[in-house]
Amino acid sequence: MSVGGAGEAKGGYPAQTIMALGIVGGLVGIYLGHFMPPAYSFFGGIGAICATVWGADAVRRVASYGLGTGVPSIGMLALGMGILAALFGLSVGGIAGPIVAFVVAAIIGGVIGALANRVIGMGIPIMEQAMVEIAGAGTLVILGLSVVIAGSFDYAAVIENVIANGYIALIFIIGGMGILHPFNASLGPDEKQDRTLTLAVEKAAIALIIAGFASSLHEGLMTAGINILVGLVIWYLAFAKHYALIKRDAYAVVGTGMLPTAEELQ
Repeated sequence: MSVGGAGEAKGGYPAQTIMALGIVGGLVGIYLGHFMPPAYSFFGGIGAICATVWGADAVRRVASYGLGTGVPSIGMLALGMGILAALFGLSVGGIAGPIVAFVVAAIIGGVIGALANRVIGMGIPIMEQAMVEIAGAGTLVILGLSVVIAGSFDYAAVIENVIANGYIALIFIIGGMGILHPFNASLGPDEKQDRTLTLAVEKAAIALIIAGFASSLHEGLMTAGINILVGLVIWYLAFAKHYALIKRDAYAVVGTGMLPTAEELQ
């Protein structure tokens, strides 16, 4: 992990606005997916998409200081903190479980951020704040995708349908990729906030599609089909938008043609 960069990334969307989207959108989606009939569990996935965008923006702001190889690491750290906070919150919080989990995640993130700056000595001005945000976003992603698979954030349901069968590992990877990959794929002097966050939506939609497949074992094929369909629609719109932004920002977009055959290379 390297330190030393140009400073905090800027963008057209204020950090506070994206934070509000992540927290409010994430929690509303999680609660809608929990209280509404199983066919609407995709709302948990939409909540996870909102949280993923927030997490990806927090990563781009802190990683722009020069984290280097720490960009993937910080995404995995987000989901690691998220799993701990989510399980604790759901186990003790009852109906307020997601909120308890979010608060616990913020505390864990603050402690880790303080250790990174004051003990390890990374010296990144926004490290504490960023770790609070990333931990909170990671927790909401875990909860949202768990609701898609289990149809509820009830602790027993999540343990049975997400933890015991190993789907938590799946969530860990696809959720972490949604948070870490957008900036990792877009970093450089021409990185733009709207392009990076659109990529976050696209990756989070893929997570919803995969969670939709996983939901078929518990919620049935019809609900799984709805989850997958919603994910596909969001993915297509985000992919098309991201490609348009690539063409906007690139010097040129050209086709490479077919790869040469072995005979042509000789």
